[in-house]
Amino acid sequence: MRWRRSEKRPKWFKTSKRLGRAEDKTFRFEDLKFSRGQPPHKYKSLKTFKVKSWKEPEPLVDVFREKDKIVVVAELKGFKRENIKVQAEKQRLTLIAKAQGRRYYKSLNLPDAVIPEAARITYKNGVLEIQLKKALEEKPLNKVAG
Repeated sequence: MRWRRSEKRPKWFKTSKRLGRAEDKTFRFEDLKFSRGQPPHKYKSLKTFKVKSWKEPEPLVDVFREKDKIVVVAELKGFKRENIKVQAEKQRLTLIAKAQGRRYYKSLNLPDAVIPEAARITYKNGVLEIQLKKALEEKPLNKVAG
């Protein structure tokens, strides 16, 4: 038995009756009558996909803790040595880098207190290496004077 197309169609399929015309083969959305100002699409409107702008990934930063110093290695490609600022305080290190149309700001909490004056900074091939000497720990006195 062969399949045959039925002449029975749903009501919404017969557009010519809704348009009030005789059997015309052309179909236009503008000619359809919608109640309550509904748009021609029944459900959601079509979404236009926006092209996402490419965002530059953040530079990688590693903190290494050694016996008597803390080493911070940061990847700062495309920045000049003159445009990189490093600020160190007790347990905080701040990196600031600027270039044409680009800025980078990173504030790190260090694992131990450091001496900011004893910092050694090298920058070569886009890699910034900061060596910070650990501060001596102040131990509280347990003895009572007397």
